[in-house]
Amino acid sequence: MLNKSTESAISAMSLLAEVYDSGKTLITASDIASRRKLQRPFVAKLLTQLAAAGLVKSIPGRNGGYCLARKPSRIRLLDIARCFERKESSIACPFGSHYCGNGPQCPLHEQILALRDQVDAFLAQNTLTAFTK
Repeated sequence: MLNKSTESAISAMSLLAEVYDSGKTLITASDIASRRKLQRPFVAKLLTQLAAAGLVKSIPGRNGGYCLARKPSRIRLLDIARCFERKESSIACPFGSHYCGNGPQCPLHEQILALRDQVDAFLAQNTLTAFTK
């Protein structure tokens, strides 16, 4: 239900949560990419967006890298997802674009909305604490 960018960003952030020590330990984009088996340019792009959102700190220089901008308990998975997910006013209807918003609602419309609400609630209720040591 989440796009690849969101899943990969949560993966990267979970590594930063694993080593969280108030910003003393920094991890490079290359290290995150290697340890999470992601492409380095993709990770760098994700980290740039996460830094712009205030979720990670970027420390430049030879010994630089990334760390969480705040405690893992203060970063919800929803905070990460909001950086990459578009909250559509309509849902992706399995019956095609002529349903649900442009015509009659499909038979699954209410169930799909409920599922989307459950995912949002799950992301809102869970923080990066789940990934700490």
